[in-house]
Amino acid sequence: MSRRLTVVQALPALQAGGVERSTLEIAAALVAAGHRAVVVSAGGRLLADLQVAGGEHVALEIGRKSPLVLRHVSSLRRLLVEVDADIVHARSRLPAWIVRLALRGLPAARRPRFVTTVHGLNSPSRYSAVMASGERVICVSDTVRAHVLRHYPETDPERLRVIPRGIDPAAFPMAPRPDRAARAGFAARYPQLAGDGPLLLLPGRGTRLKGHADALRLLTRLRAEGWDARLWMPGAREPGREDYVAELESDAARAGIAHAVALTPPIADIAQAYAAADLTLQLSRKPEAFGRTVIEALSVGCPVVGWAHGGVGELLRELLPAGAIPAFDGHALHIEAQRMLAQAQALPDTMPARLSRYALAAMQSATLNCYREIADDSSRDRR
Repeated sequence: MSRRLTVVQALPALQAGGVERSTLEIAAALVAAGHRAVVVSAGGRLLADLQVAGGEHVALEIGRKSPLVLRHVSSLRRLLVEVDADIVHARSRLPAWIVRLALRGLPAARRPRFVTTVHGLNSPSRYSAVMASGERVICVSDTVRAHVLRHYPETDPERLRVIPRGIDPAAFPMAPRPDRAARAGFAARYPQLAGDGPLLLLPGRGTRLKGHADALRLLTRLRAEGWDARLWMPGAREPGREDYVAELESDAARAGIAHAVALTPPIADIAQAYAAADLTLQLSRKPEAFGRTVIEALSVGCPVVGWAHGGVGELLRELLPAGAIPAFDGHALHIEAQRMLAQAQALPDTMPARLSRYALAAMQSATLNCYREIADDSSRDRR
């Protein structure tokens, strides 16, 4: 960039999740490039990571769903002036509204440029429309771009920038397929994973939307055909999800597969889990905006099958078309999973090059380029 910028990112909190991860990744890229990165949120367990990266934090509960949140408008307005912000980047809906109100009270000469990122496929509404109101609107996939233009047709397409989420290839290195040592290590922790048969992996939170029941039905079919297949669902077991986990365990017991199913808490070494698996499943019942697990698994070398809708379908059609299964077609899922397991399908040699678009460095570079573009565009009317 031609000059040092101050970029303020606004989001509800710094607890966990894709939005929070992207916020930290962009803050780190800004600092590394010699700019100032400020994050406004209620704080959380990722605050220390932000500070280690060189970012600054200002605690404001701008994501609290209460009329009291409006008291932060004036505080945010003062902050933008005090830090001499060049850009303010809102990453979710309520913070975006607070930002809009704060900007409205500033004279044009002191008003930062306004950027938003549409991280999800939110239900269309006037409340959600704020995410399409940035001077630049970053969309995390072509699926999201189409969603914005379909539901907010007044949006100028020239303001939209598709910048896919990125992963660090070093954190998800190509591994032997499958990695038997990694499998043995996990089996020592979760005995249901022991055995020589194929391991299916479905990472995701303990919610019905992640398609755990579809995975159980797939496992039941495979085992009925004689496969000694095992199913691991890391992330399903978490506080507050006890009833849902009990329901899944009951379903597995009725199907006679409970001994071959591990429902576990989230794990830190997810890259090793991909390496240990023969096949990753992405069966979200609700279309997702992006589908990071697809990129993570393919980077490690594990093939993926999933429902071909939303961002997951977009990624699979581009990167591994055989894995794109018509949404909720259990028979087609079974046939393709069986084929991939029987053939021990190797990923194309071109996969690393095709994944380069989804590297963390590519996402960071494209986002900083977006900032530079809007900061240098002084002829554009400020909102």
